[in-house]
Amino acid sequence: MKLAKRGVVTSAMKRIARDEKVDAERVRSGVAKGRIVILEKRDKVCGIGAGLRTKINANVGTSTDFAKVDDEIKKVKAAVEAGTDTVMDLSTGGNLEYILKKIIRSSAVPVGTVPVYSAFVRSFRKGELPSEEDLFKAIERHIKLGVNFITVHAAMRRKGVELTKSRLMRIVSRGGCMLAAWMIKNDKENPLYTNFDYLLELAAEKDVVISLGDALRPGSLNDSTDKAQMHELITQGELVKRAHQSNVSVICEGPGHVPMDKVKANIRLQKSICSGAPFYVLGPLVTDIAVGYDHISSAIGGAIAAAEGADFLCVVTPSEHVALPTVEDVVDGVVAMKIAAHAADIAKRMDNADDLEMSKARAALDWKKQFQYAIYDKRAKEYRRRRGSRSKACSMCGDYCAIKIMKELE
Repeated sequence: MKLAKRGVVTSAMKRIARDEKVDAERVRSGVAKGRIVILEKRDKVCGIGAGLRTKINANVGTSTDFAKVDDEIKKVKAAVEAGTDTVMDLSTGGNLEYILKKIIRSSAVPVGTVPVYSAFVRSFRKGELPSEEDLFKAIERHIKLGVNFITVHAAMRRKGVELTKSRLMRIVSRGGCMLAAWMIKNDKENPLYTNFDYLLELAAEKDVVISLGDALRPGSLNDSTDKAQMHELITQGELVKRAHQSNVSVICEGPGHVPMDKVKANIRLQKSICSGAPFYVLGPLVTDIAVGYDHISSAIGGAIAAAEGADFLCVVTPSEHVALPTVEDVVDGVVAMKIAAHAADIAKRMDNADDLEMSKARAALDWKKQFQYAIYDKRAKEYRRRRGSRSKACSMCGDYCAIKIMKELE
């Protein structure tokens, strides 16, 4: 951000401009204004924000019930193959530092974390709460290990926690719950908020992007866009301004469960209050009863949100609310959210060249090209192999394929 404000177009900005088919000066200006953030890992550069393609993130990580690091590495690789732009390690079980190191090494895309998880898990194992020093040591460790972005729930304050008492579901964010417990037990304000300037110093040193977590996101349609959520959003807006003044790029995280008719208002409120900072949304999930199919519920909300200006969509898997996802669950979640992101980009009048090529391939009954332009070709190829047709058409229509018949009439 500091270089962008000075008018310097960096090599990363040039690569993003080339990949996104936009002007490099537009990217530089967006970074300088805080409307675009750049995540860079090895030869992978990911731009998130205004005027760029909608990006998606896939969560991986162990739990206390399932702590096999090899399983999580498989999920990372499967998510990347399916098209995720970033991954986040949300591990809470096993040797957390070892797991994070392996995920960073294994991932071909930028990696994010929630450092307070490791601070709280370490302390919980000793039967105590972490100190403020413990929290910031965890953040320092993650930054030194080479993460590209960190979620910090710095915008949740004591008043916001108090406001959740009127909710059906008080706090559903794991990091938010941990910090709320810390504030209540210690009778103090959120240390990530009171020490935010120090947090900015840590992030600036390694050019790490801060993602302002939505600790008070609604976990029920009943609680959507309530006073607690709005209190945190207003604080996010304050922290965005402070981060930009310190030349630290920030993302703002947004609501979870939101009725379809409120999604647009949520996006516009965030963009207005948070100075146009990139908006990262969990879904949103537009119904509470899609258990086992929450990847569909979230893709519906994600498509609406991105079409209205959200920049970064968090993958929700079919096992959300029920269990730790499998590799297959992660793939299904990534593909569903890729579809949502792409559909939104078409609505925003961005490049839809692949859709045109797909239509041409279908018109020609060219299966090789259809698979080439499919958003996830593995599934399409498997269906074709499993239920192939005797004719060149698919087995749904077979000899009565409309495209085939119309070709014969030419």
